[in-house]
Formats: sequence, structure tokens, C-alpha cells
Amino acid sequence: MKNSKNNQLKKSLGLSFGIAVLIGGTIGVGILRTPGAIAGMLDNYWLIITCWIFGGLYILIGANSYAELATMLPKAGGSYNYIKRAFGDYAGFISGWFDYITNAIPPAFYCIVISEYSVILFPSLESYNTIIAIAFLIAFTFLHVSGVKNGSFIQQLTSVIKVVFFVALIVACFMYSGLKLNSFEKDTPLLEMGVLFGFFKSLQLIIGTYDGWYSVCFFAEEDKNPSKNIPKSLYTGAIIVIVLYVLLNMAFFHVLPVASLANSPLAAADVAKVVFGNNGAIIVTVIAVFSLISILNAYMMIPARILFGLSRDGFFINKGTAINKGGTPIVSLLVSSLFSLFLIVIGSFEVLFSFGTFMSVIVWGLAYCSLIKLRNKEPNLPRPYRSWGYPWSTLFVIVATLALLIGFAYSDRKNFVIILIITLLSYPAFLFLNRNNKKE
Repeated sequence: MKNSKNNQLKKSLGLSFGIAVLIGGTIGVGILRTPGAIAGMLDNYWLIITCWIFGGLYILIGANSYAELATMLPKAGGSYNYIKRAFGDYAGFISGWFDYITNAIPPAFYCIVISEYSVILFPSLESYNTIIAIAFLIAFTFLHVSGVKNGSFIQQLTSVIKVVFFVALIVACFMYSGLKLNSFEKDTPLLEMGVLFGFFKSLQLIIGTYDGWYSVCFFAEEDKNPSKNIPKSLYTGAIIVIVLYVLLNMAFFHVLPVASLANSPLAAADVAKVVFGNNGAIIVTVIAVFSLISILNAYMMIPARILFGLSRDGFFINKGTAINKGGTPIVSLLVSSLFSLFLIVIGSFEVLFSFGTFMSVIVWGLAYCSLIKLRNKEPNLPRPYRSWGYPWSTLFVIVATLALLIGFAYSDRKNFVIILIITLLSYPAFLFLNRNNKKE
């Protein structure tokens, strides 16, 4: 692929952005919603907390592998670069598009949910839901058209505000003189099929709530010092998110028992009503809006980087590599924003969003395998950071990923079939693009 100097991303990002985009790209409204659904499936306090800790350890060991991959190949687009280098063009093509779909759907979802929460705060806006969602999309598109530095500043600011809000909520819950811990416990046989099924369904929700933990890798090419900043960002951001998630669950169940929160559509609101009274719902709504603005900002940046990388390798249009004066991959950003606009207008993105976690885990699994492949295939490739505990840590995360995929395939067969169909259709598309590239 041709790549002029004008089509190169600027090295303008640092450690603070890396941590902020990981936190901002991970913590959304999922943590406010999922505890209720998980309580309904597991109905056991310690099993629920264990599930969140297991999910956290999984992403932490995953961060260990990604730290080596991203510093070894610090290129825009993240995972697919490593998979392509290890397993060839088709593997790179399909993993890149899997990753793009997974990351290009959320902006539409977040704009819609921001508009819904805005209506809760301002009921008079009820008939303007779609307009509010489109307005947020346009505003953030213009923000990122103006340059990477502006997007970076907003990411750092909103991520700090988000963490402060969540810490305040945790402290308020633990200060509430509510129920004793033993009232949460329930003697549930852990080897029952129903519990195992619920465990994997819960893990799917939890891994989905942790999704975004590797966000900094998409921006490796724009980092001033990726060799040092990416590992620090991955570990620092991941640990902050894990601690917040586990403490939030413990805090929620400190206020209300598992049975009371089971199947709650917005567990945080139920807890806040007990702790703060009638103003609880408003407080949670404000926290949710700030969480969504932060995560929307991150996901406005991420798909454009994946599409830029795909374009550079001939897996999308050549113009996808165009960079404006502010350092933004402008065409890739506009294409992604148009896709989000389309999803907002038709409102059918939820079907696609539901299997985003499934696709993400497939990409992660391929990336972990690529680490082992590249260690053997290219042992002399410069590795500023080496994964600790290799190969055992990487083998562990591969086995865990495979177990998750088998569990997801069993408990979520509909999305498994959809992914198989997409995979089958991807090969003709790859051949078509490959043929066109060879003609140029």
C-alpha cells in the first residue's frame, strides 16, 4: 500500500491519555445495569464477587500479553496488526473487521442512551430523543475533526470526573448502615447445570462490561513513547477498573441483598434510592450521563484508528488513510460517524451490539495465539516489553478464552450462528479486495 508522509498519524499522546482512554473506554453504564441481571442468574453473593474477580484477572493477564504485542508492533488499529503479522492477510482482514464492527456500533448505542438519560433529567425533551442522539454524535464528530489534542483533553477530563463520581457512590454505599454480609449468602450448589449456565452467561455480561480494557493499543502509533507508556497504561487502567467494579458490586450488595437486586434493570438506581432517598435516581442518572460522555468520546476515536489501519493494508478504501491537520484520520472518522448515524436513525443496532462481546473474545484469542506464533516465527523482532510468565501466562489466557467461547457458544447459540455466517461471507469479500489491490 502507498503511504505518503501526509498520511501518517502524529505522535502527540502520552501516558495520561492512555490511562484515561482505557478507563473512559471501559467504564460505561454496564456496571450500573449488569449487577441486577447477574444477581438474577447466580443468586449467590460470593459467586457473584468471584465472577467479577475472575473477569478482572482474565483481562489483567490479557493486558500482560497485549503489552508485548502493542510495544512490539505499535501500529494503529490494535489487535488485527498482530494477528495479520502472525497468521497472514486473511486472518488480519477478518479479525480487523470483527474488531471494527465491535467498536463501531457502540457510538450509536451510547448516543441513544445519553438521549434517554437526558429525557429522565429533562422530561420536556421526551419527543426529541432521536434529535438529541444525533446532536451528540455530530458534536463529538466535530470535536474530533478539530484534532487529536482536543479529543485527548476531553477524554482525560471526563475520565477523572467519572472515577470521582464512582468512588463517591462506593463510599456513600458503604457508609449506609444497611444489611449485614451474612444476609447476602445463599447455599447454592455450584455444580448444578443451571448455575454453570448462569455462570457463563454472567461472565459474558462481565467480560462485556470490562470490554475496552485494551483501548490504549489502538493509539500505539500516536503515543510519544509506546514502549513505556502502553504497559503502564494497560496495567494502571486495568487495575483501577477492576477495583472499581469489584467494590461497586460489594457496595451495592452492602445496601441491598442479592434477592432484592435480582433482575433489576438498573441496580444502581435501586441502591441509590435506598441511600439517597428520592434524589437517588437523579444522582445515578447524572453519573450515567458522565460515564456515557466519557465512553462515547473514546469510541468516537477507536473505530477511526481501526479503519485507518485496515485502509493502509488495503482492506478498505485508500482514502481511509487521509489525515487532517489536527492529526485525525478524517475519512475514517467520517465514515464511522455516518455508520453510527445510520444505526441511530434505523434503531436496529442492538441486535449487532448483543454479540459484540462474542466477537471481541474471538479477536483477543487470536491475538494471544499470535504472541506465541510471533515468538517462534520472529524471535529477533524487537520486544521493548516481554510478557511475564511466558509462555504459561499466555497459554492460561488462551485456555480461558477458549473456555469462554465454548461457554458463550452453548449459552448464546443465536449469536454464535450469526458470527459463523459473517465468517463465511468474509472470505469472498477478502478475495475481492485482494484482487483489486493487486490491480493497482
